Amino acid sequence: MSTRAQIRFATREDGVSFSEHPEKIHAQFYVHHDGYPEFLGIEIATSILDGNKIDNLEIEYLDTDRGDLAYIYYVWQTPGKTTWISIFEDASGFIDGKEKCIFVGEPQKLIEKYD
Repeated sequence: MSTRAQIRFATREDGVSFSEHPEKIHAQFYVHHDGYPEFLGIEIATSILDGNKIDNLEIEYLDTDRGDLAYIYYVWQTPGKTTWISIFEDASGFIDGKEKCIFVGEPQKLIEKYD
């Protein structure tokens, strides 16, 4: 079975919680397998920190909603501020609100938690 995930990019804004889904995203990618934090989460964090490539990403339309996701990752960025990452688990429940935020933090903290 594949561990499907989406990576979404959002702007850091005052008053917007990293542990909630933002109203707007600016880009979205789909990953068909290995979407769990111990693999894809580490890949995202090391890509941000070291510029490593992430293989097997598919660009998606911003309004694509999938009902088969295990995880949704948000990469929160704004020029001049540190990048943060949020991870939501059981993202297949995104539509009915059952997913839960399992991580919020900077890339290095993600590596420390899941590596």
